[in-house]
Amino acid sequence: MSIDFLNTDCKEVSRTDKLIGICDDQNGEKAYTDTTQKEKWIAKVKNEDQLQVTFTAIDNCISIFKEGTNDQESTCDGMLTFAESLYLIELKNQRKGWILDAIGQLENTIKILSKNHDLRNIKNKKVFACNKKHPYFRIVSNERNKRFFQSYGFRIDVQAEIVVK
Repeated sequence: MSIDFLNTDCKEVSRTDKLIGICDDQNGEKAYTDTTQKEKWIAKVKNEDQLQVTFTAIDNCISIFKEGTNDQESTCDGMLTFAESLYLIELKNQRKGWILDAIGQLENTIKILSKNHDLRNIKNKKVFACNKKHPYFRIVSNERNKRFFQSYGFRIDVQAEIVVK
């Protein structure tokens, strides 16, 4: 069965705001964008050129089950799409052991997304592991970044600031 990540009720209306927050209330509901309640933001999207940016919730919204079971797949919280770009985003709000967990969820989402969509025409593909408790850039080793890009065609960023260009 095909899963459509791009045409779904989980897709929000496009925004052109210069600053957008991405929130996950950690209550079993889907992630969402916001422009007013900064205390709830786990990641912030800087959109200085005011491009049309669309957020689509994935986790707790798009039903993705492990093959032959009723168990949900582990996926990232959402994705941003804009101007030939696709960014997958995992939101965390914890102190320890979060990076590997976030990258695992992002990898799994890429695999499922790639099975269901042809991503070759998307020029800019990135994954973001974002943590409210660790918002600033974390260095991902060049070797890991290179391996990740060679395996999936996506670049990795570990930070809570997402710049849209």
